[in-house]
Amino acid sequence: MGPKIPGGVSAYTHTHVLAQAHLLAWTLVVVMVEAEVQENYSPECREFMYMGTPPLGLEDKALKKICQRYNGKPRFVTLYDTFDHIPVYSAYTFKRSDGAKMVDVPWMYEPQLSAVSALKEMQPFPEGYIHRSFEDAQAVLEDYSNTVIFERGHLNPEEHQAELSDKAATYTLTNVVPQVREFNIGPWKTHEHTIRRRLNNYCRGTAYVVTGVTTSGNMIRRHNIDRVAIPAYLWSAYCCIDYDHNAPFQERTKFPAYAAHGLNEREKSEVLEMSVQQLENFLKNNFSGPIM
Repeated sequence: MGPKIPGGVSAYTHTHVLAQAHLLAWTLVVVMVEAEVQENYSPECREFMYMGTPPLGLEDKALKKICQRYNGKPRFVTLYDTFDHIPVYSAYTFKRSDGAKMVDVPWMYEPQLSAVSALKEMQPFPEGYIHRSFEDAQAVLEDYSNTVIFERGHLNPEEHQAELSDKAATYTLTNVVPQVREFNIGPWKTHEHTIRRRLNNYCRGTAYVVTGVTTSGNMIRRHNIDRVAIPAYLWSAYCCIDYDHNAPFQERTKFPAYAAHGLNEREKSEVLEMSVQQLENFLKNNFSGPIM
């Protein structure tokens, strides 16, 4: 296995993980073509990304980096498309849990995307029509109110968090995309369960997860106006350096990093697991331009 480096990880394993991490970063670049260049995340927000490094890309004023804060603490980070009104991806650290739903909180919005608010953390949607002051930059509850086919699907799912505040923080519309109901409660939910069980059982350290989308140009419309982009695919990738090397072979082969994608449709929507390299290749072949 080669010489040991600090932390007990072999040089070979460490090199392999770094290579996987670079592939993951490139995967995100493929998806987030024309990403906005902003000031660096603060150290506390970088903790949700492997080696504290956010993906890099080109400039686009429609894409905003959000450090998602709730109850005075950062909970995860999101790259948000203010034109299509959906997150391009959410990046978070996995927390061991039994997967039980334990919170009942109102849906929230992100004041940081509003030009009229100085608040720096997510807030419950106000009553009445006050949301019109910020709906140009983000989705609002009304956008999802008359959709029969689609549900609000989390990118950072509640079941991958343990503390009540971390679970509650996932209920912001800047963390959800329109998912076909059958896909959301079927193959994608099964995938979230699978990842939770795998990381619960075999990841010994911190697991970094990134979940995102590709789009095809279809939109949810409200009052004859395009409002929310409908994902064509959802994809996800994780990285866990410190894992159980005595895990069953079929699980051990899915460390230190692995990935998956699924078609956001009623039929033929199975979620396929694959290497990060395979996900990168898939996104290169199935992504033809900016998410706009």
